[in-house]
Amino acid sequence: MHAFDVLGDPVRRRILEILAEDRHASGEIVAIVGEEFGITQSAVSQHLKVLRDHGFATVEVAGPRRIYQIDPAPMVEIDRWLARLRGFWEPKLEALAVEVARGKRKRRE
Repeated sequence: MHAFDVLGDPVRRRILEILAEDRHASGEIVAIVGEEFGITQSAVSQHLKVLRDHGFATVEVAGPRRIYQIDPAPMVEIDRWLARLRGFWEPKLEALAVEVARGKRKRRE
């Protein structure tokens, strides 16, 4: 599974958002994501497994609890890939910002 396939699922993206804030026990993740998406503990566990198997998250076993945290390595790889595309969009977005500023200035005059 490609990194973008992993991130293509809204549940997995939400789990990564949660983990970007701080480490969380699997039960906490299940409670948040289960309520937001209306899915079962088993479904959330499958999403956590995909994230873990593809290097987006790591797990630490602390007694009966599993503590998850984000692993930034795949995100760095994705960012490098996106950097090649930014060169295409950034000049166009900058030109758009200039035109918006001109329009605002003309309206004020």
